[in-house]
Amino acid sequence: MVSFLHILLALPVLVLILLKKYGGIKNPSNRRPPGPRGLPIIGNLHQLDNSNLNFQLWKLSKIYGPLFSLQIGFKPAIVVSTPKLAEELLKDHDLDLCSRPPSHGSLKLSYSGLDMIFSPYNDYWREIRKICVVHFFSSKRISSFSHVRKSEVMLMIEKISGHACSSKITNLSEIIMSVSSAVVCRIAFGRKYDEEGAERSRFQELLNESQAMFLSFFVSDYIPFLGWIDKLTGLLARLENTFKGLDAFFQEVVDDHLSPSCLKTEKKEGEDIVDVLLQLKKQDRLSIDLTNDHIKAVILDILVAATDTSAATSVWVMTGLIKNPRVMTKAQEEIRNLCGNQKFIEEEDIQKLVYLKAVIKETLRFYAPAPLIPRETNKRFVIDGYEIQPKTIVYVNGWAIQRDPEAWKDPEKFYPERFLDNDIDFKGQDFELIPFGAGRRICPGISLGIATVELITANLLNSFDWEIPAGMKPEHIDTQGLPGLARHKKNHLCLLAKNHK
Repeated sequence: MVSFLHILLALPVLVLILLKKYGGIKNPSNRRPPGPRGLPIIGNLHQLDNSNLNFQLWKLSKIYGPLFSLQIGFKPAIVVSTPKLAEELLKDHDLDLCSRPPSHGSLKLSYSGLDMIFSPYNDYWREIRKICVVHFFSSKRISSFSHVRKSEVMLMIEKISGHACSSKITNLSEIIMSVSSAVVCRIAFGRKYDEEGAERSRFQELLNESQAMFLSFFVSDYIPFLGWIDKLTGLLARLENTFKGLDAFFQEVVDDHLSPSCLKTEKKEGEDIVDVLLQLKKQDRLSIDLTNDHIKAVILDILVAATDTSAATSVWVMTGLIKNPRVMTKAQEEIRNLCGNQKFIEEEDIQKLVYLKAVIKETLRFYAPAPLIPRETNKRFVIDGYEIQPKTIVYVNGWAIQRDPEAWKDPEKFYPERFLDNDIDFKGQDFELIPFGAGRRICPGISLGIATVELITANLLNSFDWEIPAGMKPEHIDTQGLPGLARHKKNHLCLLAKNHK
């Protein structure tokens, strides 16, 4: 965000003219939550940096309270930072703020909101979510792809075993991202894109560019009459090129599934998500007329969101463990004692691993792979005595909530045991722990993501003993994150694996 201020501040004459005309942005209510004073036109943009927004908002909450307001250009915003306020918003006022704040990048890449993540709350969103929940995220469907998860994790173990035999450092960030991507691609498309060559490069470039566009700051989103700056900086052209590349890729996927050779061949993987969507389109039994654009928008959601969250969470689990050797040892002892000498930990075995599940919960709390829950209000309501107007951006700061000392004992300590003697879960009913959100907009793919994370981490811990490279100490492993739909570790996690005997 800050980089665009340099452009704005270079236009003093324009700002003075606009200031005279608009006189700043005033909330129609005198009962607006407190917050930092903003500048004319740009509001609080100069105080926000997308690279570490959750931390910046937490620091502001220490000054202005657990409910405070911002002005982001011409858009009003509020931030909440406690479980109590999160519950009031996401439960009591769920219907009042169950849309996502629209952005130029997300609307373009989602075919004007035809997907599930960025579609505004309406009849269409309810129908597309129903399709995803029933056909892609049901227990039966998730179970049907267990063989995909197993085969990809086995390949991962085989590759790392080779590293261990040659004492080669393993880049867990790269390997886990590759596993997560392969699992999602096989589930969505019936194939993966991990072979070396132009096809893999194209796929990875499109995936990286789409993630970058989702996060890019478009001036037009917050100060509409200065939208020409997006064109001047080349951001609009970059977005258009990214969209064309993604659209061409998705069209090839659809065409491949419709080709006579594909229709005649019995698929080794079984029915994938594109198959299901094409069948629903052909049956014409839905309340919406599915087109290829609807199909492309849905598979974009699954590709980007599912790949990112599973990979980021798994890397943070291993980060938490390598920085806390006591926890690592305890988790490995549980797996090896309960599962004996098994070379591979099956998904049904994981249900016995109570401590491992606590480790994953603690990772979701402590490292918060999705630290902010963004919403937009669709009607006026009152919270904590303050009037919140329609079209207000709402940030629920999950990172701050999950480190709230009033909700958690020793919140700055990575301590999985805190989950062994309570029933707090991450499924949207306990507002102290909301890594996947809550209410109508809660992530519907929780079970799919957690199944992947559990299988990856259980087998990494069972098959190998892990060490920090020579010359390093646990405190040298950084915990900085990158901005994104999911918060990835900024620097790759590189560890030394030793085959467990």
